[in-house]
Amino acid sequence: MTVKVAIAQINSIVGDFAGNRAKIVEFSRRAAELGADIVLTPELALAGYPPEDLLLRQSFYAKTAEAFEVLIADLAAFKDLHVVIGHPISQDGARFNAASVVVNGELLGTYYKSDLPNDTVFDEKRYFSPGTEAFVFAIKGTRFGLNICEDTWFPQAPARAKAAGAQVLLVPNGSPYHMKKQHLRHDVMRTNVISQGLSLVYANLVGGQDELIFDGNSFVMNDQGAVCAQLKHFEEDLQIIAFDGAHPVSSNIAAELPLEAQVYKALVLGVRDYIGKNGFSGAIIGLSGGVDSALTLAVAVDALGAAKVRAVMMPSPYTAEISWVDSRDMAQRVDVRYDEVPINDCFTAFRKTLADEFKGLPEDTTEENIQARIRGTILMALSNKHGAIVLTTGNKSEMAVGYCTLYGDMAGGFAVIKDIAKTLVYRLCEYRNTISDVIPQRILTRAPSAELRPGQVDQDSLPPYEVLDAIMQMYMEENRGIAEILAAGYRKEDVERVTRLIKINEYKRRQAPVGIRVTHRAFGRDWRYPITSRFRES
Repeated sequence: MTVKVAIAQINSIVGDFAGNRAKIVEFSRRAAELGADIVLTPELALAGYPPEDLLLRQSFYAKTAEAFEVLIADLAAFKDLHVVIGHPISQDGARFNAASVVVNGELLGTYYKSDLPNDTVFDEKRYFSPGTEAFVFAIKGTRFGLNICEDTWFPQAPARAKAAGAQVLLVPNGSPYHMKKQHLRHDVMRTNVISQGLSLVYANLVGGQDELIFDGNSFVMNDQGAVCAQLKHFEEDLQIIAFDGAHPVSSNIAAELPLEAQVYKALVLGVRDYIGKNGFSGAIIGLSGGVDSALTLAVAVDALGAAKVRAVMMPSPYTAEISWVDSRDMAQRVDVRYDEVPINDCFTAFRKTLADEFKGLPEDTTEENIQARIRGTILMALSNKHGAIVLTTGNKSEMAVGYCTLYGDMAGGFAVIKDIAKTLVYRLCEYRNTISDVIPQRILTRAPSAELRPGQVDQDSLPPYEVLDAIMQMYMEENRGIAEILAAGYRKEDVERVTRLIKINEYKRRQAPVGIRVTHRAFGRDWRYPITSRFRES
């Protein structure tokens, strides 16, 4: 007999029990109208994911339990519809990451996640105890088992489900995005689930949660490893998949996006959700005429709409005329409010105030940093006065080597391109211009410069970005040793310089605003190096 399974790819908000409950009910209503027998929601969909240390508060479980009881009653309106709900449970002194099946106003059963991830951005062993039992239920003669996310990244839990009689595995997920993640998911599911002779329904969360982006991309795979359905990228979605017994019938398969399109959509979703879920009125960006602020502005406008974005140009005595011209040009193209606030008078006042202290000393990065800090102060003042959040514009390459100023260009509330290497910044700008021509071409072709002293360009103090980014990727993202990087053909002086700068600038990164993660290792939750350390890798 045919069983219809609905994947509810929803965007939950951590701690918004009423909103999350309403969303589950709405998606279940739509699924019921389409004849679904099962609705599968993502991991911890009722509470939002990841709740982090809220999971250490008993009141959080009390609120979850209260919302769960109301939700069961709400879902009773949909006769014979089995809804799989992700939620945390606290009982008998233990805490569990759970998925429960409810039908006709009753709890059919609950599964507890058994494999708890404790690496990269995850630390679930801090919060949960592992489950040990399989849970299987039958509909119209087909037996469905439950696993949760990490369970399917190892063979044990799928094997337990198979041994308990499961023919199809339903998997709620909170699997965050990084580049090329979907191919990895498919490969791992084939290795650990399909090898058991099970078909698979993989329902992933979508949305931004602080620095994490959940990309959706939910899918169905048959017991031969073929993808039979795939939901949208970076959007909420609902799709019904018919099963003929244990075999899924092929359905809509959303086209895979090119890498630059994926990353750009991830940034847009991250900005939209961070600002929207946290209740900010809009965004302010310091526009410089350079490529990083141009990309940040484009993302912000696409995420929020032009009416909620303000660009502020703050020229100094060293700002080139083309920077003024290109900033005005771009602001006009994206139709945002644009203001120019020169910092010359402020800079002169600082120099006058510090004249006695600096007497007889040459100008150096001190004066450069003063300019950056004046700009940071102006942006934060506008943020305080008007309630909009400052989006910082520093990229991953700069953050890696400390080419950024504390309380200056690092001042702000959200770092949009914090995990975007400089070379990728250019690729994303080129991609965005294929949609509509919003970034002036000269911004993409001129040499990058902080414009904090006469004639300055980034390469005065840094290796070429192609070299810097490659060394950073090998050392920081891939965790390769210096000897391996040298063996790849990079100059010793460049490798030693970049790796040294990465080490000594940890103190800056600890004080940077939270930012969007798009690589499998970002400066944030999955980079935890000590500031105080005498370790040197030779």
